[in-house]
Amino acid sequence: MKVLVTGADGFVGSWLVPRLRQEGHAVVAALRPTTATPGAGGLEPGVPTLPLELGDPDSIRAAVATAPDAVIHLAAVASGTDARRDPASAWQVNAVGTAALAEELGRGVSERRGNPLLLVASTAEVYGPGTNTPRVETDPTRPVSAYAASPRVETDPTRPVSAYAASKLAAEIAALEVHRRTGLRVIVARAFAHTGRGQNQRFVIPALARRLALAKRARAPAIKVGNLDPVREFMHVSDVVDAYCRLLSGGRPGEIYNVAGGGGIALSDLLDRLMEIVGHRVIPEADPELVRPADIPYLVGDAAKLRAATGWSPRVPLEDVLAEVVDAQAN
Repeated sequence: MKVLVTGADGFVGSWLVPRLRQEGHAVVAALRPTTATPGAGGLEPGVPTLPLELGDPDSIRAAVATAPDAVIHLAAVASGTDARRDPASAWQVNAVGTAALAEELGRGVSERRGNPLLLVASTAEVYGPGTNTPRVETDPTRPVSAYAASPRVETDPTRPVSAYAASKLAAEIAALEVHRRTGLRVIVARAFAHTGRGQNQRFVIPALARRLALAKRARAPAIKVGNLDPVREFMHVSDVVDAYCRLLSGGRPGEIYNVAGGGGIALSDLLDRLMEIVGHRVIPEADPELVRPADIPYLVGDAAKLRAATGWSPRVPLEDVLAEVVDAQAN
């Protein structure tokens, strides 16, 4: 299969491209114009690249003209911090850019030039805080926010509370509208939190691991943190990549699939585990600059639908995930 990967030079793309090639797929890496050169973005030698600017119709047409069998659409403003700083840019890239890409692919379907699969990489943050009421728990040492009625499922309502999540939900809507109108094969994958070697320090686990590493070197007694009450699940990026690859053949067009491990952990407990791995205990000091304006107390997913369609399940234990990131940040 010939697969066009947008945003191939990003964190997930750097793991996805080698996996696709290992499976025998021919990969074309679509990169930001400033990095679309051989060997850019840490890509393996021999991977064909092309520039893709989602705000440029000619650039999108040129990418689609490579006639891929599938497009895995990763290109996005993927940082909530960046999206808060410039919401208009996040909407332009995430929502308008995805709409333009889907429209060009859908035009090809209408003109009988083929019908590639468009896999849109979305986010679990589209669910927002939800409406679940906390479970009644007997452990007085755990915050109420550490418990919720149930993990998110694909039929839950979507109530985004950030520019990032809202723009990604709009991308889903745009792509699925093209699917219904033109027959373009569209699948949406809502990935829950994932990390691994190479992730930017703007994300919580690399950020905490880096601060702990620096504190250990300096023998500092404290680090700055944001809100540690929310409960999240964390997968290894390779498990998310595995889900995307399986959806290429096992997913059903027009459907949305959660990519989720299903095991939640409070960020306070996560910090404790990181301190154990680093070998240095600190006092967490709340920094208002690191607190999100609107946070989601509980964001854990149910991937039963994905599992039934593809047989997927995450394989990398959380302890291994954390150890890999700690090692990466320490070095």
